Amino acid sequence: MKRLANAFIAVLVVAFGLMYLASWMNKSEGYSGGNTLTIYNWGDYIDPDLLKQFQKETGITVIYQTFDSNEAMLTKIEQGGTNFDVVVPSDYAIAKMREEKLLEPLDKSRLPNLSHIDSRFMNLSFDPENKYSIPYFWGTVGIVYNPKLTHGLDFKSWDDLWDPRLKDDILLLDGAREVMGMSLNSLHYSLNDTNEAHLQQALAKLNRLSPNVKAIVGDEIKMLMAGEEAAVGLVWSGDASEILDENDKLDYVVPEEGSNVWADNLVIPASAANKDGAYKFIDFMLRPDVAAKNAEYVGYSTPNKDALALLPEEISGDTRFYPPAEVTDKLEVYNNLGKPMLAHYNELFLRFKMNDQ
Repeated sequence: MKRLANAFIAVLVVAFGLMYLASWMNKSEGYSGGNTLTIYNWGDYIDPDLLKQFQKETGITVIYQTFDSNEAMLTKIEQGGTNFDVVVPSDYAIAKMREEKLLEPLDKSRLPNLSHIDSRFMNLSFDPENKYSIPYFWGTVGIVYNPKLTHGLDFKSWDDLWDPRLKDDILLLDGAREVMGMSLNSLHYSLNDTNEAHLQQALAKLNRLSPNVKAIVGDEIKMLMAGEEAAVGLVWSGDASEILDENDKLDYVVPEEGSNVWADNLVIPASAANKDGAYKFIDFMLRPDVAAKNAEYVGYSTPNKDALALLPEEISGDTRFYPPAEVTDKLEVYNNLGKPMLAHYNELFLRFKMNDQ
């Protein structure tokens, strides 16, 4: 009997030990608030030294996880499990998260450094009055090209992509909104157009582009363009900046018909476990010195007007990546089209890709 009692006690000790270990692991993985902060961001989208600096200044331990698409991020947030404290979604994803009540309304009195953000990037259609989101980085969709391979074309117009001299020499981003939007813009329609006749015109025009398309690719577009594997690429401006850093013979332009101006933003999920830490982190990232250091590392455009003065002139003065208001005023953010219309965009894009094979 005594042996049985000792065995029972041993089992209890092991059980309590496992429970303690599970609790500790949950905290370290961001499942609990405490003195940890769990951040969910795009890959390579923050200067790692800034995470260390934040931890040193606040004593808060940062757990950093990454995603590779807004859709993957949305699925993880909707499923629950990990209580992410700060997330960095794009514009249209924020509109969807608002609708699904996945976001914490922001108390801007806890963000004194918000005053450093350029008003051009506030109060946009996906989050009027910035009730849920704070600008992080922004940019455009445009054309990166190699002047020695593009027969004198300067790509002031999207229509230049259809020039027959570019046969089998264009790389496209693997994104329905980007490619359909480019075709819609080339027809002088909105990149948020839902008119079926206009969408069919855009698809037909894309099909006429197929002979010029070498490939439809993902992140490898940066390596391929820098390595001069193609003459032209449809890219995000941040990727263009990295490409030009690798090969300064290339150039980047936003065609005059218009394009997308995108914005990635900092948000606090409604399920966040450490909201106090989340506010501290967001306000930290809004500091001009921090925003400037981050922009120089990442290579994307900062919306922090006071950080610009701290950046080298070759960065802040480059109008390809910091275009003036008369350019950005003509650009559009991607609206949340709703699930049925987004599925239709994806279907049309798939039909184009199948035609391109």
